[in-house]
Amino acid sequence: MTSDAIWDTLSMATVEQVSGATPPSPATSTAKWARKDSPTPSKSQWNTKDLGKRLGVDVASAMTAGALTCPLITIIDRAIIEKASKGFPIQSTISTCLKSMLAKPSSFFLSTPFILIYTLYTSTYLTANTIDTITSTYRNQTYDTVTPGPAKFISTTTVNMAICVYKDARFAKIFGAPQQSQPQSQSQSQAQTSHLQAKYPYPKQHPSLRPPPPAPAPSATSAGPKIPLTSYTLFCLRDSVTIFASFNVPPLIAHLIPDFMASTPGTKAAVAQFSCPALMQFFSTPMHLLGLDLYNRQPVGGLSAGERIARIRRDYVPSCFARMGKIVPAYGVGGVVNVRMRAVLMGRLGENVYA
Repeated sequence: MTSDAIWDTLSMATVEQVSGATPPSPATSTAKWARKDSPTPSKSQWNTKDLGKRLGVDVASAMTAGALTCPLITIIDRAIIEKASKGFPIQSTISTCLKSMLAKPSSFFLSTPFILIYTLYTSTYLTANTIDTITSTYRNQTYDTVTPGPAKFISTTTVNMAICVYKDARFAKIFGAPQQSQPQSQSQSQAQTSHLQAKYPYPKQHPSLRPPPPAPAPSATSAGPKIPLTSYTLFCLRDSVTIFASFNVPPLIAHLIPDFMASTPGTKAAVAQFSCPALMQFFSTPMHLLGLDLYNRQPVGGLSAGERIARIRRDYVPSCFARMGKIVPAYGVGGVVNVRMRAVLMGRLGENVYA
């Protein structure tokens, strides 16, 4: 065989080997070089890694946000109720309570009103955080995922309303208007007794002049009037719209804020978180005032609608801005602190997984 024939044979064999070689598939190459800690794991798996630590971050963020905001919220809430029930100026009540808190901090922070407020808002923050963690777990998303879905609204509203309605009932009894029925009945009884004593000089001549039996000890049920069902309904409706404006609306409208007001996504989210709960108070304050008025001036049908509307008009402007001063710390400052702290701590936990 000549050298040319040998060269032609080798060339044909080489061409056949090259043409018949099967290139590696993209999936094989990807699998070969895929990292075990890929940030986009399979959607069929739950992201349960560091779940205990993530729930701990939820608790720490909620408790920190509550501790920073609840002292001021407690004072403003008391001022609003005393304005509606007793007519006390809001500024005067706030000033007095601030001085009392600074003079006796232990008495303030261990008091029933503060404990109720702290339990209310910390539980609300914690519920929202837990829903985000649960959602990111079963959807296999990153640790710092935030969801504005209906599950968060229903859960946070249920927890907030259950505690807030109880808190409002306690606040109304603690700081509400005193009942005047008992002093009036005592004065009438004294007048009747004086008349009988003038007619019957000796006590034995008339049974009404005999010494009365000892009065029974006041029970818990007779300590004050009951909260009307209508007031409970108004409080629930008030809390529903506030929760919706605090946890669900801001993520939905943050991107709609114009750039001249906020240039970065983080700034837009903060503006939405502050403004939405505050603006909602123009709508929810009449519900709050009517619910308090139905409790303070019972029976519910004892006054005309015009009289109750006049009371709401009298207290609307100061109460509305006072409630803004309460809601902005609660769901503006508190909401931002809770969300930002959770995002930072969750990001640190996720660095070891998604690095």
